[in-house]
Amino acid sequence: MMGRKSRGDDLMTFGGHLEVLRRMLFRVLGVSCAVAVAVFCFKDATWRVLMAPSEWDFVTYSLIERLAAAVGMTGFRFPEFHVKLIATDLSSQFMTHLTTSVYIGLLVASPYILYELFRFVSPALTTGERKHSVKAVVAVYLLFMAGVLVSYYVLFPVSFRFLGTYSVSSRVESTITLDSYISTFTTLTLLMGVVFQLPAVSFVLGKMGIVNAAALARYRKHAFIAILVVAAAITPGQDILSLTLVSLPLYLLYEISIRVVKHCGRG
Repeated sequence: MMGRKSRGDDLMTFGGHLEVLRRMLFRVLGVSCAVAVAVFCFKDATWRVLMAPSEWDFVTYSLIERLAAAVGMTGFRFPEFHVKLIATDLSSQFMTHLTTSVYIGLLVASPYILYELFRFVSPALTTGERKHSVKAVVAVYLLFMAGVLVSYYVLFPVSFRFLGTYSVSSRVESTITLDSYISTFTTLTLLMGVVFQLPAVSFVLGKMGIVNAAALARYRKHAFIAILVVAAAITPGQDILSLTLVSLPLYLLYEISIRVVKHCGRG
């Protein structure tokens, strides 16, 4: 087994490390830019995906209707809605297209970025540390992507439907700016990606002895109530099925956190 001092990289000078870092950053930047350019060029396909959650017949609504029919609510149907998106500045559509392409490019290139970062720091790690680091990075990335998918298919369409169709008076017509749409989309996506790190955070806290599985299980009912309150705030005015679709993944994360903490030997 090779330790830190047996690796040739430990003999590298400070300038040599900077050169390796520079080359790594150029590779990361090159791949990210290439992906962003590809996303920018495939405008129709990209924006078809981005705009899909704003449609009244999005797959989430069809799923809710099927769930309603399965529990006996055969007459339940979502009414059609149409929210108009507008651009108020001359360059807003182009700039939004450009910045969104960069965001998506970074997201798509993120596995390669993580790979390059790991390659850069791995020489300073022992074999055991590298093995655990790979597991931790993969777990964090998969949790983040799960949060992104939940935001895309559940949180954002439900929130957009309510907020986009909410009206204080029939005389007021809602026209949402493209900037507002993308800003809300990005914020909710990042928020869910961070929220889905709960099992990873629980693992770290469990290893540090700050939390234990018994305490988390003891406050399971309190956590469930808190999750329902958060889900109700996220989906105001929506039906019970929409509330369930939002609260269920959050509560599942809490249960997973209990298992994770117990597994790390602090339960």
